[in-house]
Amino acid sequence: MASNQPAPEAPSSFRTDSFGDEGRTWEEWNPTEESIRPVRGRHRVAKQRGLARSSTVLGVGVIAAVGAGGMATAQSKPPVSISLPDSIADNLPDAKSLPGVGAFMSGDSGSDHETVAASSPLTTAGITAAEAEQGSTDAGEALRARILQQAEQQQAGAEAEARAAQEKAAVEAAASQAAKKQSQAEADAAAEKKAAEEAAKKKAEAERLAKLAASYAVPTSSYYISSSFGQAGPMWSSGHHTGLDFAAPTGTPVKAVHSGTVKSAGYSGSYGYRTVLELDDGTEVWYCHQSSMDVSAGQKVTTGQTIGRVGATGNVTGAHLHLEIHTADGTGIDPMSWLRGKGLTI
Repeated sequence: MASNQPAPEAPSSFRTDSFGDEGRTWEEWNPTEESIRPVRGRHRVAKQRGLARSSTVLGVGVIAAVGAGGMATAQSKPPVSISLPDSIADNLPDAKSLPGVGAFMSGDSGSDHETVAASSPLTTAGITAAEAEQGSTDAGEALRARILQQAEQQQAGAEAEARAAQEKAAVEAAASQAAKKQSQAEADAAAEKKAAEEAAKKKAEAERLAKLAASYAVPTSSYYISSSFGQAGPMWSSGHHTGLDFAAPTGTPVKAVHSGTVKSAGYSGSYGYRTVLELDDGTEVWYCHQSSMDVSAGQKVTTGQTIGRVGATGNVTGAHLHLEIHTADGTGIDPMSWLRGKGLTI
């Protein structure tokens, strides 16, 4: 890069300038047509010409200070001498047109400088247009206001989040409570339904037993149970009792427990006088140890019809009715359970 060509020497005089550092001398140069040689492609640098040029540079410094935040004043800065090429200096704006700077031009008194600085405080730097419209004039106060506003906004946001969390927890708790109540209500309804079903089932069974009881009858009256089914003892040839004994006085009527057909009627060894009644489903009812029989084989009988009398014939120790129940395949079962299953009270 080409450097500036030094200008030819010329006569000069020295003087002490009142607007500068004390004791420093300034060189004044008055060029002539003979002392200047044309320089092409190079910049000519002229030395500072008095206070006017220095004031222009000072105005630029003030602008820079304002752009940086306005935390320093022009009075605290000493004048600075800066040399600029004529091509740049000639294109600089008029210093007097810059706001707050024209008062620093040469010819103005020091008191005017102070007035300009006071009328245009540098602390207004950084204030937004909205803040200026609201009357803010101090950058520190404006910054403080913005910080407080941000803190309030953050606090409001935190409170809003806390409220939202509380509302969410309340909604979840309410939903959980509602679910529990719903579950309890469903459980109660299920229990009530089950109870109603059981009650209906019991009622239906009672009705069925009542209907059966109307078609079934207890085999005798004025009795007590002297021996039960399956009872063990040496008095029975099989080692255990095969029927149910209704102890009653001799001659007490023996009745058909249900309608059916007399399969056999006669004397049968240890059973004495025995009547076998066959029901419609193939079940056989044996009436043993009778003193007399009122029916014969092949006869149809109805529920409650007298078919004989209580006695003590056969292998007995006293007057009683020995009753046995055999299924269609000949298996002996408990007569008490069978009779109760038909709705009878024994």
